[in-house]
Amino acid sequence: MSEYKILVSGGAGYIGSHTILNILNTYKDIVIFDNLENGHIETVETLKKIGSVKFIKGDLRNDEDIEQVFKNNKIDAVIHFAAFALVGESVENPSKYYRNNVYGTLNLLDSMVKYGCKKIVFSSSCATYGNPNYVPVDENHPQNPVSPYGTSKLMVEHILQDYDKAYGLKSIILRYFNVAGADSQTRIGEWHNNETHLVPNILKSTFSEDKTFKIYGNDYNTPDGTCIRDYVNVEDLAEAHRLALIYLEKENKSDVFNIGTEHGDSVKNIFDVSEKVIGKKIDVEVVNRRAGDAEALYANSQKAQNILGWKPERTIEDSISSAYKWEKVLQKRLNNI
Repeated sequence: MSEYKILVSGGAGYIGSHTILNILNTYKDIVIFDNLENGHIETVETLKKIGSVKFIKGDLRNDEDIEQVFKNNKIDAVIHFAAFALVGESVENPSKYYRNNVYGTLNLLDSMVKYGCKKIVFSSSCATYGNPNYVPVDENHPQNPVSPYGTSKLMVEHILQDYDKAYGLKSIILRYFNVAGADSQTRIGEWHNNETHLVPNILKSTFSEDKTFKIYGNDYNTPDGTCIRDYVNVEDLAEAHRLALIYLEKENKSDVFNIGTEHGDSVKNIFDVSEKVIGKKIDVEVVNRRAGDAEALYANSQKAQNILGWKPERTIEDSISSAYKWEKVLQKRLNNI
């Protein structure tokens, strides 16, 4: 397997870069394809220092860009991250999401088929399920997405099933839940120009003016009254992709797996753990619930544990601690200190 050449679309981004760090221990030849709209060239340069990583700048929406990658490189398998992933933005601008997440993926898959690359691990999402009918959510839960983002991921899942039947393209679909944390050696981490995720926003606030965070509702039917979400550590998630690649090579069949911790953490607990990690009180204001927020959303990941041999190893405190160490490094970098 070590002689395999792996194409990682979106490899300059958050989850893609951490996955590359992980799989470099198994797969020694990586090609990153990224348009750097959300990824960072600094992240790519870090990865290049660690292993055999080649970077090609391009956009999946341009079919010539991605076809040239396959024409000039013998790609054995693909891990596909490149996607826009902001739920709110997808509601405001669905065209952007369908053109990139669906049309861009079609260009990728067509190039794979044309050049005989028949294995792909696809980064999907719990957003394909929509509001849960039950928790923990297993892979058989009905898929009723409530945003164009979730719909775009579900559309690709259906496309992958059809490409398997028609062209023999085998896929592992990983539906993951919330992601947190950073590389435990602080080489890379979460770095979004417009950050929307709760954990990094809490940590960023410690480096700027005092900010009051909102908790949307504390009257849910949960132990502390706040919503529960499933936060999987990014290094654990990266390991799931490595195991998925190995499974795909060994078994050569398509499948789908949830990746999550199986228990979830409440919004209040995220703030409590963050305060413990940073050693500082965080100002929080409880306001009314947001329309459409599910009371609890967390995964049943038994299938991944039983078949892939994957399991979540790190706690939410591990995730927030590594994210905070990375945030300190990032702030120094951004401020040229």
